[in-house]
Amino acid sequence: WDETHFGKMGSYYINRTFFFDVHPPLGKMLIGLAGYLSGYDGTFPFQKPGDRYEQHNYIGMRGVRLCRLFCAFLGSCLVPFAYLTVLELSKSLPAALLTAFILIFDTGCITLSQYILLDPILMFFLMGAVLSMVKCNSCADRPFSASWWFWLSLTGVNLAGAMGVKFVGLFVVLLVGLNTVYDLWDLLGNLSLSLVMFGKHFLARVLCLIVLPLALYTAVFAVHFAVLNRSGPGDGFFSSAFQSQLIGNNLHNVSIPE
Repeated sequence: WDETHFGKMGSYYINRTFFFDVHPPLGKMLIGLAGYLSGYDGTFPFQKPGDRYEQHNYIGMRGVRLCRLFCAFLGSCLVPFAYLTVLELSKSLPAALLTAFILIFDTGCITLSQYILLDPILMFFLMGAVLSMVKCNSCADRPFSASWWFWLSLTGVNLAGAMGVKFVGLFVVLLVGLNTVYDLWDLLGNLSLSLVMFGKHFLARVLCLIVLPLALYTAVFAVHFAVLNRSGPGDGFFSSAFQSQLIGNNLHNVSIPE
């Protein structure tokens, strides 16, 4: 059922048809982009589960069997992400390998990654954020180095990605937030660190973990509203002034008094 739901929304992006959904737009936008780049024309109706795709090119949006194409590819990335995270935390190769094998043979993870769903996209950003956070922590002995800035910034990018797919991404935001508070508290208690240097640490985290994710999250919505410029099933959720900007709407280009 979810595949018909999100696959249809991918088609809406390709056809630039406006719609409304409870989830943020990034996941559906990426599904539509994957379909567009792989030659899907957005004409499949996605009416009910089990409908045959026939001649429609759906391969880019949905990984079939072992084809790691977009959702399947992102799902397969969870294995190296988990491996690297556990290896960084435990410094134990057997523990990291065990973690990777557990995910490789996990039926639920394999199943979720086969279909046009938001879950593999969400899990990609969730685990990416955790891996980036752990890698950034490992660079604590060389703050403000290129690698430190890279992992800190990548953590912010992954936070924006997780929140941009589903609001349950808030949980990884809380995790990174608690880790950041712990780091800053530890730095504040370091008597060899000047207040100026502590201020630099604080501002770096504000920039990479608050400003950057918010900017990217806002940019996702800007792209969403720029692409979906044609009248569709989501018109009625918005004001008359907004509907007047949608091509094909009865109010298109009509002057709406404030």
